[in-house]
Amino acid sequence: MDKERGTFSGKLGFVLSAAGASVGLGNIWRFPYLAAKYGGGVFLLIYIILALTFGYTMIVSETAIGRMTGRSPVGAFRYFGNSLKLKFGGWINAVIPVLIVPYYSVIGGWVSKYLFEYIRGNGVLLADDSYFGSFISQPGPTIFWFVFFAACTIAVIAAGVDKGIERISKLLMPVLVILSLITAAYSVTRPGAMEGVLYFLVPDLSRFSWMAVVAALGQMFYSLSCAMGILITFGSYMKKDVDIEASTVQVEIFDTAIAIMAGLMIIPAVFAYSGGDANVLKSGPSLMFVMLPKVFNSMGMGTLIGIVFFLLVFFAALTSAIALSESAASTMEDELRLSRGKSSAAMFIITIALGLLSCLGFNVLGFVQMAGMGILDMFDFLTNSVMMPVSAITICLLVLKVCGTDAVIREVTISSEFKRKPIYLFVLRYLAVVFILVILISSVLSAAGVIQI
Repeated sequence: MDKERGTFSGKLGFVLSAAGASVGLGNIWRFPYLAAKYGGGVFLLIYIILALTFGYTMIVSETAIGRMTGRSPVGAFRYFGNSLKLKFGGWINAVIPVLIVPYYSVIGGWVSKYLFEYIRGNGVLLADDSYFGSFISQPGPTIFWFVFFAACTIAVIAAGVDKGIERISKLLMPVLVILSLITAAYSVTRPGAMEGVLYFLVPDLSRFSWMAVVAALGQMFYSLSCAMGILITFGSYMKKDVDIEASTVQVEIFDTAIAIMAGLMIIPAVFAYSGGDANVLKSGPSLMFVMLPKVFNSMGMGTLIGIVFFLLVFFAALTSAIALSESAASTMEDELRLSRGKSSAAMFIITIALGLLSCLGFNVLGFVQMAGMGILDMFDFLTNSVMMPVSAITICLLVLKVCGTDAVIREVTISSEFKRKPIYLFVLRYLAVVFILVILISSVLSAAGVIQI
């Protein structure tokens, strides 16, 4: 006899939990440096259009499948048959979070360390060019902070759906919004920052490029937590009277608003610090851990703003890690018949085992390379650039070829008017798979050095 499945208490619980899954390092770390690199306002415009079309279609599909079946990814695919193709679709959706959480927790550990140092008043130390490289080259400190972040994540998962993930999301997401408003307001009022505001918010079509479209497509895909099993799992916790379409719109708005706020936190601050120096704007992943401490150090109240910013990033990283871990733990409960406590413990053990490899990849195991990538980058490439696009294709094919769009429409219209049904059907039938193939092919070509994203 199947045990009773946990549920969100209502629409707010789902929206804040799904928003927590979406709002993570992808928004606050990745989005600003991609926007800075690919023309500011043009990139933002492209991103919003894609989120309202392709992103909307994927969220509705996954959430509806989850609620329709009442199961986590493996069981959701098996609900429609037991063929090898369906088994593959279910398991690739289920495995992705298991592989992402470990290396994501390593980065979460870096954020925790920076927050701790800012609280100690060591902002000047963090602004040193060599600090970040020195920190990640030390096994002991990086492992300590990684385990700390992973333990915070699993503690929430062990508490269950309503008492764990929903409760922490209801607490942290409003705090995250307040912190982002404070940080952005401070950033845009710095001398010289307004030029950065205009660069980020006002589209300049002369800066348009197809690589900006590809980058925005990839960012939107990852930022909205599509094809990670999360939305199927969360959909399975959703009650039948919760409006899927309205919830999807609110998640889109929340995710995009935080991404915009992150851009307003970082890009104007960089303009104020460097006058819009192209090399600083295009410094990529190092922007948050290397350049921003320099920016904060050049400001009045730099230590305070550093605390607020990294507290914001910590909360965002934590909510996403919780959502990823919840999807993995739910699969273990459903497929292995483990209790919540045992599935949480199993996820913690896996996180530590694989996360240690990523930690040591910057020091002891630094010699391990594949296509020029270290261990953490290899995990990131495998999951984000290969497995997630493949997973998304399986979801699209499940809806188009197996369960049928009519079944999804019936599920959505139980509680929704489905006003954007024409957009949903057009994107799913004619654009979604093409979009996903663009992400997959461009990511592989980028890793091979053929193109640069």
